[in-house]
Amino acid sequence: MNTYLKRYAYKEQQLFSEPRQNTKLIVVIPCFNEPDVIPSLDSLARAHPPTCFVEVIIVVNQAIDAPIEIDIKNKRTIDDIKKWNKDFNSDWLHIEIIERLDLPPKHAGVGLARKIGMDEAIRRFEILESKGIIICFDADSLAQSNYFTEIEQHFINHPNSPACSIHYEHPLSGNYTEDIYLAITNYELHLRYYVWAQRFAGHPFAFQTIGSSMAVQSDTYQREGGMNRRKAGEDFYFLHKLIPLGNFTELTSTTVIPSPRISNRVPFGTGKAVNDFVERGTLHYESYSLTTFTDLKALFDQVETLYKTDLKSIFTTLPPTVQAFLNVINAEIELPEIRRQSTSLETFNNRFFRWFDGFIVMKFTHYVRDHYYPNEPVHTSSKNLLELLNIQCHQGATTTELLEKYRELDRQSKFGG
Repeated sequence: MNTYLKRYAYKEQQLFSEPRQNTKLIVVIPCFNEPDVIPSLDSLARAHPPTCFVEVIIVVNQAIDAPIEIDIKNKRTIDDIKKWNKDFNSDWLHIEIIERLDLPPKHAGVGLARKIGMDEAIRRFEILESKGIIICFDADSLAQSNYFTEIEQHFINHPNSPACSIHYEHPLSGNYTEDIYLAITNYELHLRYYVWAQRFAGHPFAFQTIGSSMAVQSDTYQREGGMNRRKAGEDFYFLHKLIPLGNFTELTSTTVIPSPRISNRVPFGTGKAVNDFVERGTLHYESYSLTTFTDLKALFDQVETLYKTDLKSIFTTLPPTVQAFLNVINAEIELPEIRRQSTSLETFNNRFFRWFDGFIVMKFTHYVRDHYYPNEPVHTSSKNLLELLNIQCHQGATTTELLEKYRELDRQSKFGG
């Protein structure tokens, strides 16, 4: 048994069937209190086959003390999947189910469910004595028909990429109520604005971190310690371990379509944001002030100076928000140590942003929101950012039109890699 499986993987092997030869892509789907998994499976089954074999691992999960109604729903889901699988026949796609209805309440959640499935994918590749790609998907998402072929080709084209973020777009119309589509339009605009605001500020690790829209090379997954057990935000923390490795890529030639529905299954994230928006009955979602990121840019523009001299030389030239936050995170201690360990500007730059990483950026935005600049409507901040990025947008652009601008930015993005 390899080191990762022995020391870091989920303790028990879950699947005992023999994986198919030439399995190079394994999709992991956590499934909890989920009524829509069959359309997701249909979507994957209808996709164009890649040149390799594909396995899908569905992890139906709950805490051992889950309410009886959740237990009934999860068992019904298992029956539905088994029935679907019995009628399904494919020469390139295979479905496996992991039933974990007995997870410890302290850890039960989406992070642990992803970990169980992803660790099992490692075991499958180990049996085959091969490497492969682990793809994260959700039980209420859909995929475009070129999903597998584009993922396969992406890693052929980018063999040194440890992982990638896959383009996603929530549906903006359909069978849900109008307020749900208004909510998801605002929330997705917030997600895209937040990433592009970081890029504007000059952060090199600004990527989308959506759990249903990411893929990782199996050897990288093991080397970096695997998935965490967080009950929410597991995707953010997982990818922000991988992004600083370098060569992180974006796959924009296919699209994942996550559900816009209301959900209270996790303490924060898309479903919770949609629910809160609808309950408040507001017309606009509030996001971070753009001034937060212009202040942050003032710091990132000085990285070369910080390599050549100490923080004191530029401290008073930085915005008050940055000065205050640098004191909070003990920059006067951290920066000299980073400089001492750096033999070149390139090394310093890398070490600086590994310290001031995506998690610290989020702490900064929250600190500034709470102490300096209150949130503002995402329509306002995202429109103003487009102007700073020299992206043309007419004066009366709607939230939907702004979102389409950001989607196009993402589809054309050459950031990172």
